[in-house]
Amino acid sequence: MERKVGTISMGIRCPIFKKGDDLETIVPNCVLEALDSLKMSVENRDIIAVTESVVARVQGNYCTTSDIAKDIKEKYGDKTIGLIFPIASRNRFSVLLKGIAKGAKKIVLMFSYPSDEVGNALVSIDKLDEFNIDPYRDVLDLQTFRKYFGENKHEFTGVDYVAYYQELIENEDCECEIIFANDARKILDYTKYVLNCDIHTRKRTKRILKENGAEIVYSLDDIMNHSIDGSGFNSKYGLLGTNKADEETVKLFPEDAANLVLNIQKTILEKTGKLVEVMVYGDGAFKDPQGKIWELADPVVSPFFTEGLRGTPNELKIKYLADNNFKDLKGEELKKAINESIKKKDKDLKGNMVSEGTTPRQLTDLIGSLCDLTSGSGDKGTPVIYIKGYFDNYTSD
Repeated sequence: MERKVGTISMGIRCPIFKKGDDLETIVPNCVLEALDSLKMSVENRDIIAVTESVVARVQGNYCTTSDIAKDIKEKYGDKTIGLIFPIASRNRFSVLLKGIAKGAKKIVLMFSYPSDEVGNALVSIDKLDEFNIDPYRDVLDLQTFRKYFGENKHEFTGVDYVAYYQELIENEDCECEIIFANDARKILDYTKYVLNCDIHTRKRTKRILKENGAEIVYSLDDIMNHSIDGSGFNSKYGLLGTNKADEETVKLFPEDAANLVLNIQKTILEKTGKLVEVMVYGDGAFKDPQGKIWELADPVVSPFFTEGLRGTPNELKIKYLADNNFKDLKGEELKKAINESIKKKDKDLKGNMVSEGTTPRQLTDLIGSLCDLTSGSGDKGTPVIYIKGYFDNYTSD
């Protein structure tokens, strides 16, 4: 019988994971039990994905505002810190800001505008046009910002992040000055000691600052990249990829899960004889057209994955074939021609017109985005995702 279904992505319900739980045993068991309940079997190149939140929680990879404060104090002493390009997020940044302020005497907080790096708007870009403000050139102090724009609450959260962040800093007995600019060099008019908080542009920002006279520059991946008095840490990403655990604690990005993905793969192979791919995933990489928010606040979509998930898709564009190469064919004749093209396609279609319009992204970014959308971020209770048929195509039986 001809196969009627392509890719299937499904959330796997699991126990509530806690520190010390054995993911290498629990995850395969949950997957196999779920598939059995659906009368489905494991096939080669199926994919098991585990959310980074579960991995870090099981590892117990947490730190507190006091840990962050100690690291900040060690790196900056009593210097005024220019804290630039924070994202506007209670979950992602508020606790980090409390810890940084706890370790500092004064912070000059520099927001990018009209929105942060991931698209959270501080002010409408139409308002900038109305007042002839150039965000690439103009530096605004807080008084000027309020004069033009007043109070600005986030569309979805209802939070005025400028006021909220100022209050967080001052509540830690830290002096706060706020400015708005998009040129990292502008902070050097206020202090030569900088902590740049951007995520995906952090290396460039750090380079620009150093080239233009900054004396001390760290980015968030330099903070909590080692243990402070027994705390959790992330040696590669530091505070990047953190999530709020409570008002004084954050869960860090998983420190090391390379063996985890390999051992889950091994367990499934031993139990079923099938070689699956396994990955740890965080934020997907997609943008909300309404709120203009780009989802990816983690440093990467997938920090750990098995070798079979490396690379990019190598696919033909069926629409292109149907509209161009085989535009005079239809029905079974068209289907047969397309099937033959797929079976004979080159191993590397990069630059070939027949692949134009296919998604030119890493497999882990595509699959991780699918997983993030499938699992959600609330109360679904499916921190493990199982994907069937991702590597199949129109010819697969």
